[in-house]
Amino acid sequence: MQENLFYYILCLADSSLIMGHRLSEWTGHGPMLEQDIAISNIALDLIGQSRNFYQYAASLMGDATEDSLAYLRDAHQFKNLLITEIPNGDWAKTILKLFLVSAYQFYFYQNLFHSADQQLSAIAEKSLKEVTYHLRWSSEWVIRLGDGTEESNRKIKQAIEDLWSYTGEMFQPAEYEKNLLNNSVSVDVSEIKNNWDGKVKNVFEEATLKYPEEKNIWMHTGGKNGVHTEHLGFILAEMQFLQRAYPGCEW
Repeated sequence: MQENLFYYILCLADSSLIMGHRLSEWTGHGPMLEQDIAISNIALDLIGQSRNFYQYAASLMGDATEDSLAYLRDAHQFKNLLITEIPNGDWAKTILKLFLVSAYQFYFYQNLFHSADQQLSAIAEKSLKEVTYHLRWSSEWVIRLGDGTEESNRKIKQAIEDLWSYTGEMFQPAEYEKNLLNNSVSVDVSEIKNNWDGKVKNVFEEATLKYPEEKNIWMHTGGKNGVHTEHLGFILAEMQFLQRAYPGCEW
């Protein structure tokens, strides 16, 4: 069970870290100062969540630290959702990705709060407060872009086309997730799919956007098991350089 739990925690930590790192790339480049600060703060929230998970994972492995888990593993050892590593693209694509992931995290943490693992439950409780804001903020932006100008509507529609095929992985459990269900530790991600669908459909409707017909869309998977796009390697090369060049640096 400990190996399954370790991988499970890494999946949560890695997804938050890579998502946070991607959002941090907007720092200094946001469309206006207020939004630049907002998205930078969301990035910090996600990186903070990843630290909580890494610290817990490190406690399960005597020879690991939060720094070694974040900075000294190779791409094939990361278990983040593929959608988190996709390049930011324009503002619309970044906003949509944040909305889709935040909606997932919102319902995920609501369920993880009831985990039999007290440490996971505590992290979920803290994270849910932050993710609630992430979801509200990104929802408002999706509506603003979808129901805005002809140009903003075109860009958010293109973002849906680019990102939708990465959403299915959220609701397809890896073996280590399945193995923890019997102990009431992990979240049954298939059970939160309806809530996620409902939230996304409601926001898309208000944004005058069409909800994609999933039965006609092939879904990318593999991130939870260490099979990634070429983009993750470039992220890690940048993110891990300092620690690898100067071993012993602390977060």
